[in-house]
Amino acid sequence: MSIDELTSTIEDMYRSLGDRRAFDAHLHPELTIWESDADQLLHGLAALDELRDRRAAGATGPAPVAVAPEQLRADAWGDTGLVRYVLRARHGDDRPDVCFRVTDVLRRAESGWRIVHHHAEAVR
Repeated sequence: MSIDELTSTIEDMYRSLGDRRAFDAHLHPELTIWESDADQLLHGLAALDELRDRRAAGATGPAPVAVAPEQLRADAWGDTGLVRYVLRARHGDDRPDVCFRVTDVLRRAESGWRIVHHHAEAVR
């Protein structure tokens, strides 16, 4: 079923966090991205890599011990899918969890579902 494939795609992507090649296999090379810490719409994997590098350079403290999607809701219309969820980053110290509201638009290709648009907003 397409709905299960969509949610499995998102869960699998975050399980591969830390392995850029495996993570990016879930992304369309020309995806667009809205992120809370980006001033403009990002386009393509190269722009995503720049954002990742900027985040790594400005990181304070250890990385989260776990990052996982929660409350997944998915819909599919033919070869187009939409997944909405809360992304929770848990830390191993006394810092509170960091959460984002996320909407991903996916397109089904021969290789499976790939994200063509990602929108994440930090929850304050």
